[in-house]
Amino acid sequence: MTIYKFGITDFQCIAAGAAVLGSGGGGSYSNAVTVIEELAGCGWQGSVQVRDYDGSTNCCVLAMMGSPDVADSLTLADIKYSIVNTLNTFESATGTVLGCVIPGEIGPINSIVPLIAAAISNKAIWVVNGDGAGRAVPELPQTTYGGSVTLAAGPCALANNAEATPTLQSSLLNAATAAQIETLAGGIVSVFGSYAGIALWPSNSINDYALTGGYIAETLSQTWAFGKFLSSASTPPSTAEVALQIAGITGRTATATLNNFYITAVTQSTTSASLDAGIIRLDNNPDQAKSTETHYIYNLNENLIMYSSLSNMPDIIAPDSICYYSETTGLGFSNATNDLAVYFDTRTGRSTGYTVSIIKVEAASKLYSAAGVMTSFGRLLRDIGYAGALPYSV
Repeated sequence: MTIYKFGITDFQCIAAGAAVLGSGGGGSYSNAVTVIEELAGCGWQGSVQVRDYDGSTNCCVLAMMGSPDVADSLTLADIKYSIVNTLNTFESATGTVLGCVIPGEIGPINSIVPLIAAAISNKAIWVVNGDGAGRAVPELPQTTYGGSVTLAAGPCALANNAEATPTLQSSLLNAATAAQIETLAGGIVSVFGSYAGIALWPSNSINDYALTGGYIAETLSQTWAFGKFLSSASTPPSTAEVALQIAGITGRTATATLNNFYITAVTQSTTSASLDAGIIRLDNNPDQAKSTETHYIYNLNENLIMYSSLSNMPDIIAPDSICYYSETTGLGFSNATNDLAVYFDTRTGRSTGYTVSIIKVEAASKLYSAAGVMTSFGRLLRDIGYAGALPYSV
């Protein structure tokens, strides 16, 4: 078992890697950069231990939940107090003291939230090297955690970012399934202000440490290795080279699907469940009128499906990842407004001239084979108008 010790520079690499691998979701990359800079500015120079789950330590899944657009000015304080309030609520509910936490998904914010939790804790908390999806996902049921028959979703704790007790808001949820927790949590997060800390899927002696075997292993270190590749490049690598690196690091097939297109339209709105629903248009010319090829990405926080104007079949369908990468900036990004602003100017309604490539990354086998995951993705795709076949059997 490899044990990693990640510090500030490693956090930055993880955020950079997750900005590509997150498939457009998991929080804003711009926010993640700012939050990590704040952590460094506070004088933290320590390291966080990251390793495989040992099957004997109290653990839970820890993340931020809600709308990246509403939280597009997220600060270290927001994350810190959300984490502290959420974990205090969770530990009180379960009667256990946590020894480690694990990310819910891959994403610029949600990959670093457990790391920050360990960094600011006055206890010896470490982080499990893995997550529940190998990408970012819109809802809790689209994870390996949700597909586990032994890992109950509840009790689930949610809390806001209040610094003082009088303004603290928290909630404790219990339900039979992750889908039911998702429905309840969505309304609560909206009341809290469209984002909150969330801790759920407890793994402890009561369920014989049921996280064991219920997550996708090594994704945090893979995200770090990929981000390190991006961060160390003297010039932005080509899209083909980035796809090759992803495949080599993750062991999942990665294909450069679009090379150097332009974002020429963005439609985005926040739902009552605090999810950002949108459509991203990409053209092979920054001027729509001069374009000869157009693609549309439909997202619900995360990218779910991409269509081409040249085909009646989708380019990419979830659970496969639809990953953003730019040869102009050498970086990935999310669907959060502050990330998209680099590539699309909302004031003029036109591309900024920065190119965008799309890389398809095949889903981790553990994700699509988990019980209920493909059914859950199928429901989301039907909700946005797609009723065709999914890439993996249900």
